[in-house]
Amino acid sequence: MSSATSAIAQTIQLSVTPVFLLVATGSLLNVIAGRLARVVDRSRTLIERWSETEGAEHERIVAELRTADRRMAIINNSILAAVACGIVVCLLVALLFAQEVAGFNLGRAAAWAFTVAMLLLLTSLILFLVEVRLAIRTIHVPMELLELEELGWQRRRGGK
Repeated sequence: MSSATSAIAQTIQLSVTPVFLLVATGSLLNVIAGRLARVVDRSRTLIERWSETEGAEHERIVAELRTADRRMAIINNSILAAVACGIVVCLLVALLFAQEVAGFNLGRAAAWAFTVAMLLLLTSLILFLVEVRLAIRTIHVPMELLELEELGWQRRRGGK
């Protein structure tokens, strides 16, 4: 094998790790986009019900719409960070090949690109976690249902 072919093969091997990072980022984007779609669908349902409600029910819908709006903003920022991560990873792979083809020493630039990509991925994951926590906080099971369930369990135990 010639030295040029060997160098290209080595560059391809070096670029495999960033490509795995790119695949992981794409998978994360798929999950986040799915969450965004669910929040948008829920918001549309709430918007349709908004004009038909009043009193406490109306206030609950408005509060849920505010939360949905906040969740959409967080998800959009998470998507932005994940897409930026993907772009930087593509740049990293290009730097690795440019280093080989042009013969420049771009090792420091590649290291910075990898670091930036990791920070962007970290940012996206943190925003994803914030959005999930916000979603969990907004899901409230009415206490009456919990008490009825507990009462049912007590009846079943007493009946045995």
